[in-house]
Amino acid sequence: MPLPIVILPGFFESAEAYYKLEKSLQNLGFPTVTVPLQRRDWIATLGGRAVSPILQQLDCTVEHILQQKGVSQINLIGHSAGGWISRIYLGDVPYGKSNLNLLTWKAHPKVATLVTLGTPHTSLERWTRWNLDFVNNNYPGAFHLHVDYVCVAGKTIFGKRKFGNWLAYSSYKLTCGNGNTWGDGITPIEAAHLEGARNLIIENVMHSPRSSSCWYGSPQSLSIWSQYLA
Repeated sequence: MPLPIVILPGFFESAEAYYKLEKSLQNLGFPTVTVPLQRRDWIATLGGRAVSPILQQLDCTVEHILQQKGVSQINLIGHSAGGWISRIYLGDVPYGKSNLNLLTWKAHPKVATLVTLGTPHTSLERWTRWNLDFVNNNYPGAFHLHVDYVCVAGKTIFGKRKFGNWLAYSSYKLTCGNGNTWGDGITPIEAAHLEGARNLIIENVMHSPRSSSCWYGSPQSLSIWSQYLA
């Protein structure tokens, strides 16, 4: 029997954008829910602030589906920033920006597989640096040995300093320091992978679920990474 799936949206994205992916996974036999975020829920995290409000909604969603389905583990899918936020959720180290709001979720026993889709696991951008340094200093690579980490990157746009490739170039450079590289238009391949994980590269997928082109949740992409779900 497939384990339930929880989808955590990417930065400033709502649950609505993932309903097609949710339905596709349900059609494969996986009971699936998306953390019920709205875009305004991300406002509290702007400016490099802690992502605790997102983590709290993630935890509520996970606990609900565990109780509803009577199971002890789930598959967790994090798109974009949802991937590194999920890594915080797995961990044991108290998280927060002041001693008054430190929280720990210790969720790694509840997660059989963590799939990250186009997640920037590194960043040189000042507003995301604190959070990502926290993740990578405390939980480097595929940190929890009993969790199967599947990190999916897209090879779609090569960043160049010219019209049509400028956004990709700038985003890649802010993420890994090199704009002249391959990625999904937002996240470069080298930042989307983790040491020790099952690292996949899918060609011709765009970063956003709202893209008019193929993205990570489109059928042809889904067929590649979904085989690793527990």
